[in-house]
Parts: sequence; structure tokens; C-alpha cells
Amino acid sequence: MDLSFFKNKKITVLGLGLHGGGVGVVKFLAENGAKVIVTDLSGKEKLAPSLEKLKGLKNVKYVLGQHRVEDFTNVDMVIKNPAVAWIDKHIKLALEKKIPVEMDSSLFFKLCKNKIIGVTGTKGKTTTATLIYEILKSAGKNPIKIGVGQISVLDKLSLLKKDSVVVFELSSWRLSALGRAKLSPQIAVFKNIMPDHLNYYGTMDKYLKDKKYIFTNQKPRDFLVVNYDDEKLKESLKEVPSQIIKFSYQPLKKSKSVFIDEENIYLNNGIDVIKLASVKSINIPGRHNLSNIMAAIGAVYAFGLSPIEIKKALPNLKGPAHRLEFVAEIEGVKYYNDTTASIPQAAISALQAFEQPIVLIAGGTDKNLDFENFGKEIVEKTKQVILLKGNATEKIFSQIKKYASKDFYAAIEIVDSMEKAVSLARKFAEKGDVVLLSPGAASFGLFNNEFDRGDKFKKAVGNLK
Repeated sequence: MDLSFFKNKKITVLGLGLHGGGVGVVKFLAENGAKVIVTDLSGKEKLAPSLEKLKGLKNVKYVLGQHRVEDFTNVDMVIKNPAVAWIDKHIKLALEKKIPVEMDSSLFFKLCKNKIIGVTGTKGKTTTATLIYEILKSAGKNPIKIGVGQISVLDKLSLLKKDSVVVFELSSWRLSALGRAKLSPQIAVFKNIMPDHLNYYGTMDKYLKDKKYIFTNQKPRDFLVVNYDDEKLKESLKEVPSQIIKFSYQPLKKSKSVFIDEENIYLNNGIDVIKLASVKSINIPGRHNLSNIMAAIGAVYAFGLSPIEIKKALPNLKGPAHRLEFVAEIEGVKYYNDTTASIPQAAISALQAFEQPIVLIAGGTDKNLDFENFGKEIVEKTKQVILLKGNATEKIFSQIKKYASKDFYAAIEIVDSMEKAVSLARKFAEKGDVVLLSPGAASFGLFNNEFDRGDKFKKAVGNLK
């Protein structure tokens, strides 16, 4: 496929949304000569921020507050928003009429001529993708981040040069489109698999099936960098058609791998075992981030960087925004934003990253997850808890009650805004403490999305000064 394909094609974009992806798709199509129909069940008022960004574009028609049958049966292509399921009745209508249904990810892969490093996993995708980008940049390569954070995808095609290498963060939704198109990146990184999005998938098997598309269609000369500490991923290795580089907290001396032994990080290139760095020299907080760093090392080694180039980059690495992000120190209290910890396991990792007493801000909306271990960890690791309203909050609170003293759970505050949460956290925190936003739950309800939640936390902390 090349860009000329879109000229004069009638294309429906299903789901404009507010996160930037839909806007990026519409702009890309319009700029490449397509006749675009944008359809969304939300109305003009709700979609105003996105509609403002599309002002003045030619050949774009809006069908808002409804979906019309003809927009799925009498067009050349449908491009769906990641959140729209493949079993949606309108998508099924298009597929029954043999009309191709794509997503931004599948179109990008079809149009991109550059090497792609794809990163997936339940948690750690963004941090790992960012670290890969930073190491490549440090080595003088020309990487470009795609799908990382709230940025659109297709408009990045115009930024690619001959020597560009794409680092693409791939959610299970974006991978579902790649699976249908029988595409996988040349270098794939699979961080982990944990319960998430079960409100969408229903079962872990269905969720894992989409995730596996990161490697399913690789070729024998491609690479999969995989977490060898994850039992489910270990079981999947027999299905992998490409070369494998493992990473682990345990020594792996018999195969290509990245591992930790006696608090040092090593690279095994299949012949030699090379020390890259001591754990102490890594400046990103949280032991779980060592897993992200090992995954990134595996990816850049598969790309072709030398151990010397990798070693040079490691001490200078920084984590991305919204992931155990240091925000400020006020009156001896340190404030950290970990808003992307939207599942219990991620929030548990954040709690384990600190030795200091913790005042925790958590809670939100449930994705049909189990909060028992999170409740137990909260009781063991925190001095005070403030919960943001939501149906996950009720589940977290009930799990805390199982393990806490009456005094502990009686002191828990439940609030309906980030401003109130941060104000209370300041009241409870003492010099030497950490105030940590690590929700363990989804953001919808009180916030537009998890990034909005993190931004409101940072703003509220800024106002404390």
C-alpha cells in the first residue's frame, strides 16, 4: 500500500473520540485526498475539542449522535477507533459486505518501509518503549516514537527518513488489527501478561490471543524479546516463529538473554556474558523498572547496538511522565505521580518501590479485576489512604478491611476530586514521607483519562506550593 491508495476513496472513520487518535486519522485521510465520513455516537458538544482541531479540513462530513447503515456498507474502507470491538454490529456490517476494516496501527504497518520495534505487555509498555527510544538516540540512531501516550499515529509517516527506526507501543486493540492483517514488527518486545481489560475481553485467553499478534506473523530472521519470568509467556514460546532473546531477574547463561545476577545487569549474546551496569547505577526508581530496562536492552541489541553503546546509555536513562514521576518536594514530603498504574499489580509495584512511609491516593473505576492482593499490600505498606470515588474503590475498601485494624480503615477518606485528595494527603504526610498517586484502577468517571488524572494531580501539587 502507498499514499496514492487514499485519493478519492470514500472512507468512514468510526469513533472520533477525544484522545487525539481519531483526529490524527481524519487529518491524514483528508490530506491524502480521501472523502471522509466521521461518525460518532457522541454529539457536537462533547466532541468540541476534537472538532476544533479539524476545522477547515475539506472533504470531511460529520455524522454525529448516530451511526448510519450506508456509512458502513457503501464506502471503500472503514477505520475503527481502538475501543470499538470487532463484534460491533456496524463493523460486522462492513465485513459482511467485504469492505476492509482497518485501524491506525494496521495502516501504519502497511505504509511504513522502515524497521519497526513493537512493544506490548499489560504494564511497562510506555516505559520500555521510551527507554528503547532513549538508548537508540544516545547511540546516534534516528528513532521515532509511535503510539506512546496521547499522540496520533498516521501523521508520523511523513516524519520518517530513510534511516528512521520506529518504536511502536502496541496495545492489545492495535495488535488485534495487525493480527487480522497478518503483520508483526521485525523486533517484538513482550513485557508481561496480567489480568486487564476483562470488561472488554471477558477472558484472559481472548486478551492473550490479541497480545500474541506481536510475534505470530514474524519471520525466522526477526526477533522476540520476552519476559522469561512470566509463566504464561514462557508457555507461549513454542509458538514463536522468530529468534528469541529472553530477559529475567535470574541468571540465564545458556541462551541469548539479558539478566540480573548479584545486583548487576548482564547481556548474554550467545557466546559471551557481558556485564553492562550495576543495578545501583540505574536512576529510575522501582525494582519493576529493571524489567523494563532489561527488555529495552534486548530490543536495542536485536536492532544491532553494541554492548559498548548500550552500556554508555544506561546511567542516563529517565522514566517517562506519569510513571512513578517525581513531581515535587514540599516541606520534606516527596510527591510522585503514577497515574498509569491502572491495574492492582502495577500499583503494588509502585508501593514496593519506596522504603519511606507512604500516603497513598488510589481507587477509581473497576475493569472487572481482583483487588485482594492490592488491599493487603496497602495495609502493609502505607500509613494513610485516600480513595477516589468509583466502583473499584468499593472493592479496594472491602479488601483493606480484611487485613487492617479498625483504626486503619476508619481513617480512610473517600473523595470526589483530585484537589481534595492532594489537600488531605498534605495534611496526613510528615517530613520524610512520600505522597503517591498510584490508583490501581481505571480513571473514567472523575477524569477524562489516566493522563488527565495525572495532570490534575500535578496541578494540585503545584498549587500546594
